[in-house]
Amino acid sequence: MLTEMNAIPEGVLSLPAGRLHEMLDGPTLIHLPGRHPEPLFVSVLLHGNEDTGWEAMRRLLQNYQGVELPRALSLFIGNVAAARSGVRHLEGQPDYNRIWKGDGTPEQRMAQRVLASMAGRRVFASIDIHNNTGLNPHYACINVLAQPYLQLANLFGRTIVYFIRPDTVQSMAFSRLCPAVTVECGKVGETLATEHAIRFVEGALHLAQFPAHPLPAGDYELFHTVATVKVPQEIRFSFSDGSADLLFPGDLDRMNFRELPARTQLARVGSAGARLEAWDEAGEDVAESYFERENGLLYTRLPVMPSMLTLNEEVIRQDCLCYLMERLPPVG
Repeated sequence: MLTEMNAIPEGVLSLPAGRLHEMLDGPTLIHLPGRHPEPLFVSVLLHGNEDTGWEAMRRLLQNYQGVELPRALSLFIGNVAAARSGVRHLEGQPDYNRIWKGDGTPEQRMAQRVLASMAGRRVFASIDIHNNTGLNPHYACINVLAQPYLQLANLFGRTIVYFIRPDTVQSMAFSRLCPAVTVECGKVGETLATEHAIRFVEGALHLAQFPAHPLPAGDYELFHTVATVKVPQEIRFSFSDGSADLLFPGDLDRMNFRELPARTQLARVGSAGARLEAWDEAGEDVAESYFERENGLLYTRLPVMPSMLTLNEEVIRQDCLCYLMERLPPVG
């Protein structure tokens, strides 16, 4: 499932994500030389409908045509087939950001080949570029609370989220090889998102090494994802249909990265069995700790801070409703 090459095929950089299938057969790993030989790894289009990463990389590489890169670069272009259809992943396909652990499927074996190739090249750092569908600030995610990971994330911005579940994501796998981050660049199609991603990758390419000193405490805000909130498959939900089991407000995603007090209303309850799931890092459903029902309404039981709340019903079914976070003190 993987094509590996040592140059960018002529014409590829002129294509938008939806047309990459015209020149690439599928997942493609491209290795490019640079002054520092240990490569920066960048993955794009793990979700076919999130094209900011590809737009950023093709613009950046166009700028370097005929010019030596400051550091070797390995670019992984993921779900080309899903990008053709403008969807997260095709029906019957796994989520390409959930294949980086295990080797039981063709996609998992392909991901293991990518990891092995990059381990052999002594990868310097890893960046996985994403968009999201709700109102969120741009932020970086790490899976290891150590200074090089924080330094890399802070190069993207001051908002940093630490998580260890799900453990099948690209950044978790690469964290065992090098400092690794996932960056969330807001909604698809935003010019500022592409420009931010370009500046970030450009900055990482120019890093000779990671600073030895700790990040100053005032330079970043650190959050810890403590639970993943899902709507059970049997529960009907909506943002407009009053007959649904759960009726969420049409501006639910405005709660993202806001510290919500206890008793914040989340939804109207339309049936006796309507509920949410909240899975913690140990795989336990802790929904009763976070949510309560009263008089036909669903409330938060504790103060919480959600991220990645979305109004996209397909994404909620395929992935989750949101994540719940807590603040962490700076890492010394």
